[in-house]
Amino acid sequence: MNKSMITNVIALVCTIVGYFIAQPILFTVGLFALSGAITNWLAVHMLFEKVPGLYGSGVIPARFEEFKAGIRNLMMEQFFTEDNIDRFLSNRSGKASAIDLTPIIKKVDLSPAFDSLVDVIENSSFGGMLAMFGGSEALQPLKEPFVEKMQQAVADITSTEEFNSLLREELEQPNVIAGMRDKVSDIIEKRLNELTPELVKEIIQTMIRKHLGWLVVWGGVFGGLIGLIAALSDVV
Repeated sequence: MNKSMITNVIALVCTIVGYFIAQPILFTVGLFALSGAITNWLAVHMLFEKVPGLYGSGVIPARFEEFKAGIRNLMMEQFFTEDNIDRFLSNRSGKASAIDLTPIIKKVDLSPAFDSLVDVIENSSFGGMLAMFGGSEALQPLKEPFVEKMQQAVADITSTEEFNSLLREELEQPNVIAGMRDKVSDIIEKRLNELTPELVKEIIQTMIRKHLGWLVVWGGVFGGLIGLIAALSDVV
């Protein structure tokens, strides 16, 4: 049982008990608390569900497209601006950020580089000499050491400050940043297109329904206080 249900049950009990035991103050407090709690509960319910005859209900599913457009605009205008991308590419001192490409380099298959080297040797003046020693097969034991050395060499090159400066200069070109923003925009657009009104409703309900439940609680509390004041004023 959630907060909203507990509040409504307590208010209803107070109203019924006050009515049957002829206690006007308890009855009025319960009645006002019940009206406040139910009104706020209905307001929360109307955010997510369409209520026949009540204009404006089901506002979140009804404004589904506007909701998606709002998310897209927020992401592109607040997070993925050209200034933010530029700051991402720089460190606090404004110098080029060191981009560690080593994990990527280790995943790259450099075997084709070795195969190309073998082809070059076979088609060069050393091809005949190589054929005397078993041809390209004689070079295969060198493949793994070659790949390891190439990976290390590329990693060393990409870790230098000069390389990072050149990389940042290229990435900061207006057409590159514009291309990055276009790709980010396309990714966001594709992800948003996967959303459905029902999924959006569930996401928002999960985030805020438990907090909106306090609206019902406080509606009951303030309704009860107003009922108490009204009942006491009648007595006086």
